[in-house]
Amino acid sequence: MDNNPTTPALLAQSSSVNVFHDESLLPQRNVKTSENVPPTCAEKTLFVLSMILIVITLPWSLFCCLRVMSEYERAVILRLGRLRPKPPRGPGLIFIVPCIDVLAVVDIRTRSFDLHRQEILTRDMVTISIDGVVYYSIKSPFDAMLQVYDPEEATEKLAMTTLRNVAGTHKLMDLLSSKEYLSNQIEGILYNSTEPWGIRVERVEIKEIFMPDQLKRALAVEQEAMREAKAKVAAAQGERDAVYALKEAADIMETNPIALQLRYLQTLNSICNDDTRSYVFPFPVDIVRKLMK
Repeated sequence: MDNNPTTPALLAQSSSVNVFHDESLLPQRNVKTSENVPPTCAEKTLFVLSMILIVITLPWSLFCCLRVMSEYERAVILRLGRLRPKPPRGPGLIFIVPCIDVLAVVDIRTRSFDLHRQEILTRDMVTISIDGVVYYSIKSPFDAMLQVYDPEEATEKLAMTTLRNVAGTHKLMDLLSSKEYLSNQIEGILYNSTEPWGIRVERVEIKEIFMPDQLKRALAVEQEAMREAKAKVAAAQGERDAVYALKEAADIMETNPIALQLRYLQTLNSICNDDTRSYVFPFPVDIVRKLMK
C-alpha cells in the first residue's frame, strides 16, 4: 500500500470537468438520416390519398390525427419510414397523418440509474467494490430514437465498463481520497461517448467504496499509528517551546532583580490561594544571597 498518494495532483485536475468534454473525441453517428431528401412520387401519392381519407371521414378522423404532448415530452414522427425534417413536435397539440405516420414520444426529463456494485482491481493490486449513480437526460430526441436501440440500457452498460476501467488505473488511497475526481473523470468519458446518441450525462456520483474487513482493520491500525505519531511530535514540540520560554524567562530574571522579586511575590500569592495548609515564612532575598556567598 502506497503511503504517498498523488492526491493533490488529482484534486488539481478535478477543478475543471470540461477538460474531459473534448468535442474532437466524439464518435460519428451510426445512422445517417434522410430527412432532407425530397419525397418520391409514391410517397407523395400516399400522402394525398391519406389526406383525402381524412377529409372524407371527418370529424371522426380527428381523433386519430390529433395528439397532445406534455411539457416534458417531444414527438418524433417518421413518415413512410423517413424522419420528418422539422424539429421534434411538442409540447401542445400536434397533427399526424394516420397510416403513413409513426409517432414516437420521448421523455426529456432527467433520469437516473444505479451503478451496481462493481468488483475492481486497483492499480496497487487491491480488490474493492464501488457503486454509484448516473443522472442523464435526452438532449436530442431524434438521435435518441435513431442512433441507439435502448438509450438507457446502452448508457448503463457503458457507465459500468467505464467505472471499472477508470477505477482500475488508480491506487486505493487515491480512490478513497478523490471520489470527486473519479466521478468527474467518468462523467467526462460518458459525456463524449453518449453525445452521438442524443444523451447528455449530467452528473455521476460515487456512492461508496467497499473494502474487505481485513483491509479495513489494516487501514484503521495504520491511521491510528499515524495519529499517535502526530500527537507525540506535537507534545515534543510543545515541550521544546516550553523549555525555550523558561530559558528566556530565566535570562531576564538574572539581569533584572525587580523581575525576580515580582516572580517571588507571585509565587507567594499562588501558595496562599492553595487549599492546603501551608505556612509561609518570608525571608529577604538579600540575606539568602549573603549566605550563599
